[in-house]
Amino acid sequence: MRTTHLLENPEFHDGHPYAQPLYEADDGRIIRFMLKPGQTITEHDAPTSPFYVVVLQGHGQFAGPDGVEKTFGPNDLLVFDAGEKHSVRALDEEFIFVGFLRGVKGARPEKTGGLLGDY
Repeated sequence: MRTTHLLENPEFHDGHPYAQPLYEADDGRIIRFMLKPGQTITEHDAPTSPFYVVVLQGHGQFAGPDGVEKTFGPNDLLVFDAGEKHSVRALDEEFIFVGFLRGVKGARPEKTGGLLGDY
């Protein structure tokens, strides 16, 4: 078993949001996103996987393919279908969420697999 504390040592960057891979393997990927107030992630999609989001800290707005922003905060779960366009914007506080994707072609577990600690 591997474990990590999802709010431990978050890393925020001044110029852009930071996406930190916590785990990457052939069967899936876990990424922690950290945004400073007002930072955005422009519209994009995960073409080959659903994208599951769990908000951990702060409040931010997510928009789906219709472009309508909705506010979410701690303990909210969002599910985007494979290929579904979405964007993110942090509101007036630091915003942290974790994203889960399944099956990533060309994953390099030697790069990120060790970030989750052993139990």
